[in-house]
Amino acid sequence: MPESSAAVVDLLAVLAYGELSAFDRMAEDARLAPDLTRRAALSEMAGLEIANYRRLADRLAELGADPAEAMRPFMAAIDGYHDQTEPRDWLEGLVKAYVGDSIADDFYREVAAFLDGPDRDLVLEVLHDHRYTDFVAGEIRAAVEADPKVANRLALWARRLVGEALSQAQRVAAERDALPALVMEGTEDLQAVGALFKRLTAGHAARMAAVGLNA
Repeated sequence: MPESSAAVVDLLAVLAYGELSAFDRMAEDARLAPDLTRRAALSEMAGLEIANYRRLADRLAELGADPAEAMRPFMAAIDGYHDQTEPRDWLEGLVKAYVGDSIADDFYREVAAFLDGPDRDLVLEVLHDHRYTDFVAGEIRAAVEADPKVANRLALWARRLVGEALSQAQRVAAERDALPALVMEGTEDLQAVGALFKRLTAGHAARMAAVGLNA
């Protein structure tokens, strides 16, 4: 398989397993909700994740890849992230969805620019719906406004999430050559890679500020 094709398969596969894992996580986290309205909202988010997984798995099959085998190399890193960042309550679950999913979406949105039309469009279409991001952000913001003391705890939790996400991303990069090669090919030089990560960092800081948390 050419390197570019292998990179596309890897990208779609890591996205697919991320969606499948997010479905499991959100369905479980929904039980932490303080009421049925919030439980239903998170359950709807979980339903969207599994629908996105199916689209990605179908595309992997079209490309001649077995979805399960394509996802397998990313299981340890993604499962490791979730195992190390299991939320203790409703608010920690919301921050995990808000911080972790948004950083991942920003990265995939950047990488999608390096893909050809159909796969680029698919990646952009399966990124998280702004309606659910707005819901989660609103819940966090309201909690911080109601009890400012929770801000420090949630900010520390967010930093832990980012640190663990970066650790697992480095693990994937070390084990899978094709995906980092796609980023390097698309950005053309190390300076552009640095600029990409600056954009990711700036986006994260802006999101944190928007809900009243320090990055």
